Amino acid sequence: MPLQHEIVIPDMRYAIYFAAEADDPLMQLGNAWLGRDPFSGRELAQPVIEGLAPDRLFQLTASPRRYGFHGTLKAPFRLRDGESEAALLDACAAFAGSVAPFDIQGLDVNRLGKFLALTPKGTEPDLQAFAALCLRSFEPFRAPLSDDDLARRRRSGLTSRQDAYLAAWGYPYVFEEFRFHMTLSDKLDDDTEAAALTRAAQSFFADVTGRPRSCRTFGLYVEPEPGGPFQVRGIFTLTGTVTPQAAEQQTGGSSRKENA
Repeated sequence: MPLQHEIVIPDMRYAIYFAAEADDPLMQLGNAWLGRDPFSGRELAQPVIEGLAPDRLFQLTASPRRYGFHGTLKAPFRLRDGESEAALLDACAAFAGSVAPFDIQGLDVNRLGKFLALTPKGTEPDLQAFAALCLRSFEPFRAPLSDDDLARRRRSGLTSRQDAYLAAWGYPYVFEEFRFHMTLSDKLDDDTEAAALTRAAQSFFADVTGRPRSCRTFGLYVEPEPGGPFQVRGIFTLTGTVTPQAAEQQTGGSSRKENA
């Protein structure tokens, strides 16, 4: 359910994330792994990992801990002039009422480049469609990126298609460039550390991986100030009757802005 509205300051950013209620086992494990609860803001004890000092695990999870355990659906954005948090919360509730819950085959612990993450077991068309729906549905709330933000993003070395998506949607990894993941680490350059972290995560998340999952919720997170930790503003339950794939087809799918 959405939380109480708060005053929006100019530098606040919002994000639409794959997330569940605070008592969901996936969220509880993810929060504990990263060492912070984005619902309450409390620091949490991280697991003990053989061969890795506690302070080293804290360092290797710094960035995902700040963003809060999640899977990105619409990347962090500032509100467009004339929009408000109240309107965004209302839009989240309306969106949740229009889309049906859906199932995925499950999540597994995997290396994603040099990062560790929970990723789908296989191709998930409804999850891909759901991410595209979120991207489009909440686009009217997004303020354009500043020149500095564009330049910062472009320093990561984008393809021409990714650069076009960045300019159009504020994020380069959308539509066919999108790969769902729930980040569990920062960049892992040491192979020994990476192997230890992977083994530990596979054991730690064993109760929620490798099995089907019903996707019934998404979250609105907020960054109250630049560089601050993201907090859960609300969790919304899908109660509609139209599947994500069907809803995506109704919007025009790939015939719209992404191929412009």
